[in-house]
Amino acid sequence: MKETLDFFVKNLIDWYLDNKRDLPWRSTKDPYFIWLSEIILQQTRVAQGTPYYLAFTSAFPDVKSLAQAPQEKVLKLWQGLGYYSRARNLHTAAKYIANELSGEFPDSYEGLQILKGVGDYTASAVGLYMF
Repeated sequence: MKETLDFFVKNLIDWYLDNKRDLPWRSTKDPYFIWLSEIILQQTRVAQGTPYYLAFTSAFPDVKSLAQAPQEKVLKLWQGLGYYSRARNLHTAAKYIANELSGEFPDSYEGLQILKGVGDYTASAVGLYMF
């Protein structure tokens, strides 16, 4: 059984390395960019979400600039993605990080889960690059 699992895992990793898409958030270990991509891609296809990610990173190059932005600007950039609670949660979490954590992302899985709109999957994705 273990040999079958090892074979499957190796083949899956090999396939990924040969076929992975070149996506902008894959070239960074900055938790802000990973978090932003994860929130944008919740219930959104990568092809649709990528232009939004690029627009957000251009308008808000770090968590502090996102936190300082008026909510109307955040919602305007989000327009077309739907599920506006994700944008409001993103903005609320950015304010928390900027104001309560001095602009530093939580340094634990549990700390990431405290952020508004962050659950198990998003905390794992962000934490994968941090811990």
